Amino acid sequence: MIVTLPDLPFAKEALEPHISAKTLDFHHGKHHKAYVDNANKLLEGSELAKESVETIIEKTAGDPSKAGVFNNVAQAWNHSFYWKCMKPGGGGAPTGPIAQKIDADLGGYQKFVEELKNAGMTQFGSGWAWLVLHNGKLQITKTANADTPLAHGMIPLLTVDVWEHAYYLDYQNRRPDYLATFIEHLINWDFVNSCLK
Repeated sequence: MIVTLPDLPFAKEALEPHISAKTLDFHHGKHHKAYVDNANKLLEGSELAKESVETIIEKTAGDPSKAGVFNNVAQAWNHSFYWKCMKPGGGGAPTGPIAQKIDADLGGYQKFVEELKNAGMTQFGSGWAWLVLHNGKLQITKTANADTPLAHGMIPLLTVDVWEHAYYLDYQNRRPDYLATFIEHLINWDFVNSCLK
């Protein structure tokens, strides 16, 4: 298999009460697994099957004839990245190099919180809100559906999944509550710092 389904970096119950084991059962065990399975079926026997996941994303982005491959591979990558962005007892203000960079590039932690919440709230329909490094500067951005900053020359540092399957069992239609909880209780700043290059 070219695309793999990683184990969650925490126990399924570890993010409760913020994200339930039931949500992770569906989100990781069904949705993420389906993207992985579909990606591998589509890639089987193709030239792209020899490439890394990141290279497949770059080579298929924007090519309508490869939309199925891009959507499934990029969604598999986005989800694998998303799991690493959370940890039990996470969230709150960052420490380390990312804290200084947020102050310098985004005008401080509160500004980061406002911008990330806004990106997540204003992403119409399904998609993702991101903290990325672009041309050496931090930036908040959002992508629709399976799109990913990797396809746009950006380095992802943090993402929050705003597809309904990420939060609907726990928050129903209250996306703002889910975003606030993600920021206050779940962000794995150690991981974000490790992505900062």
